[in-house]
Amino acid sequence: MKCAAAVSHHDWLIKRLKADPEEASGYLNAALEAGDKKAFLIALRNVIEARGGMTRFAKASKINRVSLYKMLSGNGNPGFSNVLLLLHHAGMCFKAETKK
Repeated sequence: MKCAAAVSHHDWLIKRLKADPEEASGYLNAALEAGDKKAFLIALRNVIEARGGMTRFAKASKINRVSLYKMLSGNGNPGFSNVLLLLHHAGMCFKAETKK
C-alpha cells in the first residue's frame, strides 16, 4: 500500500491563496479581525508569495526586496502607504466596514 505524498501546510495554503482571490481576501480579513499585527504581516506575505512572489512585488512596488522581506516579517513595521501599495499590486483594496 502506497501513502500519498505529504504536502506541507504552507504549500497547501499558498496553492489555495493562488487559486482563489476570495480566499486570499478572506484570509487577510481574518488576520485583520484578529487584531494581531504580526499575523496580518505574515498573512500579507503569504498572499504576496501566492500572487507572484516577493521579487515580482518588490519590482512592481519599487520597494527593495530585502526591505520587503523585513517589512513583512513578524517583527516588521511597514508604513500604511506600503501596505496599501502591496494590497493594490495583489489586486485588493483596504476598506472599512461597520461592525455587525
